[in-house]
Amino acid sequence: MTNEQVIRSFFETVRSGKDPDQAPHYMANEVLAHQINGENRVTVHRTPQNYADHVREMIDAFGTFQLTVEEVISQDPKVYVRWQQRGTHIGEYEGYAPTGKEIIELASAVYRLEECKIVEYWIQIDRLGILEQLKRNQM
Repeated sequence: MTNEQVIRSFFETVRSGKDPDQAPHYMANEVLAHQINGENRVTVHRTPQNYADHVREMIDAFGTFQLTVEEVISQDPKVYVRWQQRGTHIGEYEGYAPTGKEIIELASAVYRLEECKIVEYWIQIDRLGILEQLKRNQM
């Protein structure tokens, strides 16, 4: 299996929320997750279990969301993915009470793999866009 195939399968199975418990199949025991935010870059140490929990938190906040991979570029050992996630705001998120309205997340990440497992990634999410939707939906 190529690194690109691993990442496509990871998105289809784990990141999509279909089966988060399959995370150990795709991820090393510890993954460096670099969250690239203009105001505060952070590196989080993720395990397959806490990544699965993170996906479940998204499901709690946005229901069974729709994840659409819009672009994949592979240059071993890294794979770039850009996606769109659409869900319904059904649970508290960032201090905002549920509105029952659609929320769209635009994001991208570069995944680095070793031996067909994710060992590191750099993620960028349009967090301001999400917050603007949450604010607008509260009106």
